[in-house]
Amino acid sequence: MIFQNGQLKVRLINENDIPFLVKWLSDQNVLQYYEGRDNPFNEEKVRSVFLSKDESVTMCIVEYGDKEIGYIQYYELVDEGKVEYGYENTSEKLYGMDQFIGEVDYWNKGIGSQLVTAMIDYLTKKLNADKIVMDPQTWNERAIACYMKCGFKKVKILPKHEFHEGEFRDCYVMEYCR
Repeated sequence: MIFQNGQLKVRLINENDIPFLVKWLSDQNVLQYYEGRDNPFNEEKVRSVFLSKDESVTMCIVEYGDKEIGYIQYYELVDEGKVEYGYENTSEKLYGMDQFIGEVDYWNKGIGSQLVTAMIDYLTKKLNADKIVMDPQTWNERAIACYMKCGFKKVKILPKHEFHEGEFRDCYVMEYCR
């Protein structure tokens, strides 16, 4: 277990989580915001992307109560990551994070804000992050509102940063400063 905050739990991903990720990442509602509706995942793709041995990314499952409801990952930004987001001239400890709630019935209930706030707390207090960075697409107003509610600020736009549903989309660099 990475952490627990009330009913919210974040734990490391494991082999038993493959069916959840396949379900979530083949749901058109989820894919609209994460990966794209033209990019559904099957078991092989989930294994390849989420059960890889990339030690630099900590991949986790989000549980609410006793139910698996989503995914979150975090990673320290170093070298190319710092350059990509415009932090190459800092000695601050920077982390990036990405997340989604895969169970659509859990959307619009404040759980995303709980998750982001709890992860901020974990990254700043346990891993000593000075800043946390995310890069939502500029059109994803619901996610951006959630992140701003949790203390993130829009820093700049990364033009044509992410390929999504057949086109390159602009993303915001959003940061949380400890």
